[in-house]
Amino acid sequence: MSTESAIVSGALPHAADQAADWDAVFADQMPRIYNFFRYRVGDGAVAEDLTSITFEKAWRHRARYRKDRGAFSTWLHTIAHRVAIDHARARRDHGSLDEVANLSAGETPEDVAVRRSDAERLLSLLTTLPERERSLVALKFGAELSHREIAAATGLSESNVGTILSRTIAGLRERWGAPGEGA
Repeated sequence: MSTESAIVSGALPHAADQAADWDAVFADQMPRIYNFFRYRVGDGAVAEDLTSITFEKAWRHRARYRKDRGAFSTWLHTIAHRVAIDHARARRDHGSLDEVANLSAGETPEDVAVRRSDAERLLSLLTTLPERERSLVALKFGAELSHREIAAATGLSESNVGTILSRTIAGLRERWGAPGEGA
């Protein structure tokens, strides 16, 4: 009789033998259960906690195991799976019904498609700009730098940065509205 089946069937005559066999099952299954949780939650400390909860539940309910329904490892992994579900549910933020009623419906798929289309169109217009203008636009709107910070980074004067950006944006707006441009 294997160690695993001996502990779960209660075939061992002495409690000391059962404890020794439980130790063997624990040593065999603990790394597998721990790795399961590492993949599920990522955090090692949380995985350790969930592993210990799993083995505690298995120990507490070891009399419920029925070997005719499956292997002990399967039963243990089922407990681990349920512990992971409970952990995920506990971490979920549950709002009140009043808060949910006040939420807007959010973006529609059409809104997302329009936003994505506009972003692609803007990107195609930006790629037609000369390198200096593209760089200044990226510093202004991508890095969110002020004209003074852009001037310090590029060696241009602050007024020159403002002038170049103003003309570049005006040109982009003009081309955005032009029929067939950038589409």
